[in-house]
Amino acid sequence: MTILQIKYFLALAKELHFWNTAEKVFISQSSLSRQIQALEEELKLQLFERNKRNVKLTDAGRFLQEKLSVKMEELDQLIRQAKKIDEGTAGTLSITYPGSVTFKFLPDFLKEISIHLPDLKIELTEQTDENHEKLLLDYRTDIAFSRDQIRSANIDSLKLYSEPVCLVVPATHWSLGKPQVRLTDLKNENFIISGLHQTTFFASLLRNLFDSYGFEPKTTIESDFGGMILNLVSKELGISILPYSFKSAKVENVEFIELDVKIDLYANWRKNELNKTVSKVVGYAERIAEAI
Repeated sequence: MTILQIKYFLALAKELHFWNTAEKVFISQSSLSRQIQALEEELKLQLFERNKRNVKLTDAGRFLQEKLSVKMEELDQLIRQAKKIDEGTAGTLSITYPGSVTFKFLPDFLKEISIHLPDLKIELTEQTDENHEKLLLDYRTDIAFSRDQIRSANIDSLKLYSEPVCLVVPATHWSLGKPQVRLTDLKNENFIISGLHQTTFFASLLRNLFDSYGFEPKTTIESDFGGMILNLVSKELGISILPYSFKSAKVENVEFIELDVKIDLYANWRKNELNKTVSKVVGYAERIAEAI
């Protein structure tokens, strides 16, 4: 059983039509038929029921389609990772990040990479579910910037910097004239924040913050996207709580008031990573973080 035969099988299992499948995999219909027949003979299984009009999977074929699809996807990920290791500084690196670093840290970091590794292609993905450990171990990302440290025997983490968490209000908000604002003074305000029911790190931070002041916020709009929240606050639709990094967005009619809470940024990557470019890029991230 070859990888090519498996690919032919999966393609036919999806199309259930020999002619259409043959065109998509760029071989003749007779060659495709011989490959499928050879696979069935080797496995001693009937994978398809055929007649002159129809092709359909047997139960055994349907089982193999489900399982082999997952395995082939894993194999493709491993091959892509091997190519990255082989290509070195001229390859591709996948990076996931929280939206709060979009306006300051991330642009400065990418500029640093462009100077020192101009041939390196970067694939960026903003994550909201924050399952960074799985993304790393499944080779779907190479470096994960996160607000919480990943504690895993298979992951290395580096704390890059800390920053304040801020109350974000319209420039006309009454709190700006006060020498000190307590969160309890805001219990009747309309909040625009992440859903507190979520399991993300920042939602947990907000829950703990409100619990420490003994009240549940009046949430009128839920959003995980800081850029959207800033625009809504600027329209005076409510107030929010966000990391200080968002101040770099420079949205008009929005002011930041620092709270007595800090939040961190970590770089996370696979332990014993063979792709030497990863350690270089983490080094550039550390250099940029020192200037923040």
